[in-house]
Amino acid sequence: MAISLYDDGHHRCLMFNDLVDDDDDHAVQANQFLIVSGREGALIDPAGNMTYNALIMAMARYFPARELKYILASHADPDIVASLNKWLVGTDCQLVVSKLWARFVPHFCNVGNATGRIIGVPDEGGWVSLGKQKLGLVPAHFLHAEGNFQFFDPLAQILFTGDMGASMVACGDVAEPVSSVSDFTRHIATMEGFHRRYMVANKVCRLWAAMVRPKVQSGEIIMLVPQHGRYFVGRTVLLAFLDWIEALSCGIDRFDAGHYRMPS
Repeated sequence: MAISLYDDGHHRCLMFNDLVDDDDDHAVQANQFLIVSGREGALIDPAGNMTYNALIMAMARYFPARELKYILASHADPDIVASLNKWLVGTDCQLVVSKLWARFVPHFCNVGNATGRIIGVPDEGGWVSLGKQKLGLVPAHFLHAEGNFQFFDPLAQILFTGDMGASMVACGDVAEPVSSVSDFTRHIATMEGFHRRYMVANKVCRLWAAMVRPKVQSGEIIMLVPQHGRYFVGRTVLLAFLDWIEALSCGIDRFDAGHYRMPS
């Protein structure tokens, strides 16, 4: 069942959080997102083959999959867009992804299926039109991929953050947002290990936080919604998350010569 993040009758943002089998110990929980604006739709990070059929069925009551305009991929990991070939065969949509990955993602596809169907986004980002609205393509490089983007819906005031803010929780826990500082403090334990390893360095965390904080303070962003785990709602919690992530030691900051030894 979809979680409604925003709905004004013409513009909707939906989250699907339970399409990965909880019994599969080797598969990480992942959220998929559908934005419908008027008669146009976009999927954010639709994931791989193990979720494709379930996502098609879950979407059906909200939007006809064959009429998708875009797939928006934050980066090119398998849990983001490994099902690309099926989407390109089953719809006329275009894939929007960093230009760094535009020549790599066709490896998910049969020969020729991706030809003319990929929009490579420059490092500085930009905008795409959906219905009467626009969605922002927000630079988030090295968080964690070399070419990485987040997606901003100004009308819904949501920043879809990809792996930034991800937490390792069971599907049943995802539907409840993090909306208080005390809840956030408890929630850190589900995020910390992931962010320490998958975010490349504290420097990029600080740069990202500095970019996002003014939008949170002004009320232009009221939700941060990651691709794994629970999402964040409310100015106080969002600012608490930004304070936490910009102080986090992570990635290459934590490595030294001891991590680079030939195996004995």
